[in-house]
Amino acid sequence: MQFPAPTPETVAPNALLLEIAWEVCNQVGGIYTVIRSKVPATVDVWADRYCLLGPYFPQQAQVEFEPLSDTQLAAAYHDPVARAVRQLRQQGVEVHYGHWLVTGKPRVVLISPFQAYNQLGQIKADLWNHHHIPSQEHDDLLHQVTAFGHLATRFIQLFEAEATTAGHRIIAHFHEWMTGTAIPALRHQQTTAKLVFTTHATLLGRYLAMNDPNFYDHLLYVDWEREAKHFNIETAVKMERAAAHGSHVFTTVSELTVRECIYLLDRIPDAVLPNGLNIERFVALHEFQNLHQLYKSKIHEFVMAHFFQSYSFDLDKTIYFFTSGRYEYHNKGFDLTLEACARLNYRIQQSGLEGQVVLFMITKRPYHSINAEVLQSRAMLDEVQDTCKAIEQQVGEKLFYQAASSTDYQLPNLTSLVDDYWKLRYRRALQSWKTSRLPPVITHNLVDDANDDILGFVRRANLVNNRHDRVKIVYHPDFVSTTSPLFGMEYGQFVRGCHLGIFPSYYEPWGYTPLECVARGVPAVTSDLSGFGDYVQQHVPDHEQKGIFVVRRKERSFDEAAEELTDMLWRFVMLNRRERIAQRNQVESASGQFDWHQLRQYYDRAYELALERE
Repeated sequence: MQFPAPTPETVAPNALLLEIAWEVCNQVGGIYTVIRSKVPATVDVWADRYCLLGPYFPQQAQVEFEPLSDTQLAAAYHDPVARAVRQLRQQGVEVHYGHWLVTGKPRVVLISPFQAYNQLGQIKADLWNHHHIPSQEHDDLLHQVTAFGHLATRFIQLFEAEATTAGHRIIAHFHEWMTGTAIPALRHQQTTAKLVFTTHATLLGRYLAMNDPNFYDHLLYVDWEREAKHFNIETAVKMERAAAHGSHVFTTVSELTVRECIYLLDRIPDAVLPNGLNIERFVALHEFQNLHQLYKSKIHEFVMAHFFQSYSFDLDKTIYFFTSGRYEYHNKGFDLTLEACARLNYRIQQSGLEGQVVLFMITKRPYHSINAEVLQSRAMLDEVQDTCKAIEQQVGEKLFYQAASSTDYQLPNLTSLVDDYWKLRYRRALQSWKTSRLPPVITHNLVDDANDDILGFVRRANLVNNRHDRVKIVYHPDFVSTTSPLFGMEYGQFVRGCHLGIFPSYYEPWGYTPLECVARGVPAVTSDLSGFGDYVQQHVPDHEQKGIFVVRRKERSFDEAAEELTDMLWRFVMLNRRERIAQRNQVESASGQFDWHQLRQYYDRAYELALERE
């Protein structure tokens, strides 16, 4: 659905928007991406009527937060936010006011939850007496959440009073249960602010999906209170339910989670707010293709270091698949991805098709260190490369001199142009590097190698990077970053260098990983059990032609879904280079409809709905 582009005058005139999230200036999960990426599009419309509120953690804030000086704060006399900050400081609360150093530079208020720890006893008593929310001891996250909710309530009350005096209405938009504890408290105190609450994934739903392979079939019969106690998350679940029921407008991020909210939170969402990204469009169509080539060459370097010490293959006929995300083996579809790749390996072997596939599995797991053999192989390849460059320079200089001085038009024997020193160094480097061992599947030494599900599968399937395997596996249990000695590039650059992202999730309320692929012009596989995949099916016609593939997992067996994914991967492998380039062009051209400037309008309609409600 397309909406007319709003302007600052048409969206909730005279209203001030306060957006509250645990991930403001605090990168801990996927909500950080939602909030941060949405800021520029929100600022474009709400301008100085927009402010964010979050917890203050010094280590994170010092990188992304720029505080206002006391002089600047004092000068902002007509700013309701600044006036509320000054009042809260006068009450003895440490509160920080400034700008978030992201595109759009929005105003931000940060409050440390720890300063309210001495009041936790009374805060917990109020939660129980007024809202029947129990407390848990020895859970520091719950203590932080409870304390922050209390301080956020106090700030919003002051902000509300200042804004009302100035003739403004207040919209307070809370994300997830960690900030939602302020909602029941504000309603108890009869706030005039309009409260919007968004659950990005119900807390209980995530736990159930990880532990029940038939989660969707059993959802109708879940006893939420019993299950919350079983998983020891009763307090957090009741906080989430109180926020959902106390808000004027209750929202979620996809049609898939609507059903989850109905059965686990007992309230039908008023609106669905799909997530977007800042889609970086390029003036020249060839520019993102050039970026693909640039970062693919860096992946080539890793692949040579990882595999070529044991055996080599043609990199021009190698396709790079990857999957990434939080380590939830079943929920994130890692199990389905591996099963499909094992079947693809057999299918390519039987077909006699030329070429290789390398599957990168990028996730985060506890590890001791990077595998010493992997590091050494990378270092030895660098030595080989340096030696080759030295030989290249020497041969080039001597060849140029001979060409200029010789009357013989024949090309000389190039080996004779290399000094014995470099010949010996070249031979020793190769002898030290080459090995008969198989390339390792995993790049790091895990803390619990024996019980890792990914390693368990590749061992059972014997998908252990044999020479005859046509699908190779590289399991990288850490984030890809520029500081990594193995890749040496950012995650977004790594994505651009790959050919296909695979994310056939079983439980995924939205799913940013395939959207990040699309934003970078890289084809992606998602599933109809992810919010993104469900959205694509409803709103993107001919999505397969645009390089967005949706595996059907609703009411289908694991085997059926695995076979469909295998077919998708097989068809992709069969594409020639020209067809893959054309497909990336299609993906890039379709990415604009996922830009926040399009999808943010769902948020603005939710805000208008909140203002209409008593």
